[in-house]
Amino acid sequence: MLQSVQDERAEQLKVAFNTFNQLSQNLTDSYQELEERVASLTQELAAARDERFKTLIEKELLASRLQQLLEALPGGVVVLDKNNQIVEHNSGAIELLNSPLSEQLWGDVVERSMQVATDNPHERTLKDGRVVSISSRWVESNNALEKIILLTDTSELNALQELVNHQKKLSAMGEMVASMAHQVRTPLSTAILYASQLGDARLNEAQKSRFSEKLLGRLRHMERQVNDMLVFARNGEYSMKAINLASFLEKIKESVGSEIQSSSITFEIINSSKNSHFKGNEDALLGVISNLISNARIAFDDVGVLKLTVTSTLPGKVRLSLLDDGPGIPEEQKKRIFEPFFTTRSQGTGLGLAVAESVVTAHCGRIWCESEVDHGTTFHVELPAEEVEVLLSGNELLAGSVKERIEEF
Repeated sequence: MLQSVQDERAEQLKVAFNTFNQLSQNLTDSYQELEERVASLTQELAAARDERFKTLIEKELLASRLQQLLEALPGGVVVLDKNNQIVEHNSGAIELLNSPLSEQLWGDVVERSMQVATDNPHERTLKDGRVVSISSRWVESNNALEKIILLTDTSELNALQELVNHQKKLSAMGEMVASMAHQVRTPLSTAILYASQLGDARLNEAQKSRFSEKLLGRLRHMERQVNDMLVFARNGEYSMKAINLASFLEKIKESVGSEIQSSSITFEIINSSKNSHFKGNEDALLGVISNLISNARIAFDDVGVLKLTVTSTLPGKVRLSLLDDGPGIPEEQKKRIFEPFFTTRSQGTGLGLAVAESVVTAHCGRIWCESEVDHGTTFHVELPAEEVEVLLSGNELLAGSVKERIEEF
């Protein structure tokens, strides 16, 4: 009995020992696996740390590179937050605007460093006289809006531009003087020849009268040249006022009527403009239209049809279009018709259309030509309208929308 109990206990101890050994082995295996896992994680962490460190270095190098580029920019850079406070700037900004800049309000810096605004909204003059070009753009950074302002010193560029413009003016003036001398020399020589003939005692009264008329014609031709030159040289200096469109057209009608009485020209004016007035210098604009009509009349040798139409085009614009059924203008000539001193006529000054363009441009308008050989020519003059009500007799008002047709000559 006792032996049986001892055997049973021995068996139990054996089982317990085996279980202990198994658990020990399992624990050893688990510990070894844990060590391997820790080693793997440590290796992965080290690799991640190295990669992050490498990325950080690259970002620092990039930031340093960008900062160097920012400092090297040939201009000032200022960064504003949403409150227009300076949060960043480069040395170029300090050179232009002076210190301090950091955490300053942009408005205070502008008031401190810049003079009053000029006509150009993109340029400002600094207190030291330099001119800077200003451009800006909003950007989103870290979920916050920031404004980047770029300041560029344009003083030298402006000075060079002024020098170039001055040289162009001198060059144009030289060409103009040379062309004018050439244009005046021919009629002047002819006038001198006619004047010298008047002293010839052998001439009878009829011959003297004929030479006198020719002399007067040459002198008047030179007078027109001088007048055209004066108008061309005025460079847009005209006194402007509201011009009654109906009255303006009536004056054109009277002027053209006396000019084409002895010709076979049919002339009509058709006014379908909704505007009763336009703004400008009446005498100068009458000269433009008269010049266009005179050119057309000469082009088809006093035989043909002339039509002046008046319409309202864009809001606040009046367009006068002169149509003729003349021979038209070749394309190569059409490209040059507004050039000073360009003419295809031996008796022409070459200034008429150049003066017309100068006058129209001075009125903030535009003039252009449409022409095809053997299909006539149309000159368009577009001018700003002036919305003015003009009181007539009683309570009547001039209705600009009334379509008016002026009878044919």
